[in-house]
Amino acid sequence: MSVLLLQLAGPLQSWGSSARFARRTTETTPTKSGVLGLLAAAQGRPRTADLSDLAALRFGVRVDQPGTRVRDFHTAHHQVTDKPMPISERFYLADAVFLTALEGDTELIETLHTAVQAPHYLPYLGRRSCPPSRRLDLGVRHDITLEAALREHEWLASPWYRRRADRLGIGELVTVVDSGVNDPPGDTQRDQPVSFDPRRRTYALRTVRHGTVPRRRAVVPAHDPTALLEGD
Repeated sequence: MSVLLLQLAGPLQSWGSSARFARRTTETTPTKSGVLGLLAAAQGRPRTADLSDLAALRFGVRVDQPGTRVRDFHTAHHQVTDKPMPISERFYLADAVFLTALEGDTELIETLHTAVQAPHYLPYLGRRSCPPSRRLDLGVRHDITLEAALREHEWLASPWYRRRADRLGIGELVTVVDSGVNDPPGDTQRDQPVSFDPRRRTYALRTVRHGTVPRRRAVVPAHDPTALLEGD
C-alpha cells in the first residue's frame, strides 16, 4: 500500500457536498468527491467513466490553515434566451491550506501521481474559478499508513498564519479521515462519489472520524508564477 499526498492551497476554495438550487455552500474541509474529481480530471477520465477504483481509496485531510468562510452573489443569463437567471448565493474558503492523503494499491497511486504531475485537464479546488496557488504534488509515501502520513508531514501553513497560531497557542492540527472497519462509530458525509455523469450525479454516505495531530516544522514551498514561462 502507498499514500499519495496533495497540497490544496489557493486564494479561494469551495467544497460543496449538499449544494442545492441557488444556495451553494462549502464544507470546512475538502470533500472526497471533490478531490477524486480532481484526480479523475488529471487522468483525463470522461464524466461517465467508472469510478470504483478511485472510490475505494482511503481518504484523509489535515487542516493546516483553516481559512475564512466568505459569501458571494452570482448572476448569470440563460445561454439561449438571454433572460437573467436567479441570483445564487455561493460560499468559499479564503486563504485555506490543506494536506490531503489517499491510500491504496501502489500501482494505482503511482498512476495518479503521474497524472497530477502532468494533468490532462487543469486542476481546480472545488470550482473552476478556484485555481491552486501552490503545487499540488507532495509525492508518494510507501509502506506507511494514511494516518502516519498525515501525522508526519511538515506543516504547510503560510508564515502569517504560523505567527498567529503561535500567538494563540495552537499546537495541534485537525484531521478528518475515512473510518476503518474496526473503528468506533463516526460522523457521516454524503461525498462518496458513485457517478460524475451530469445526467445522474450520485453520491453515497461515508463514515469519517475527526482527530488531531501535533503540528510539525513548517515548510512553505517556493512559488514562482512565471516559472512555466521560462525556457522554450
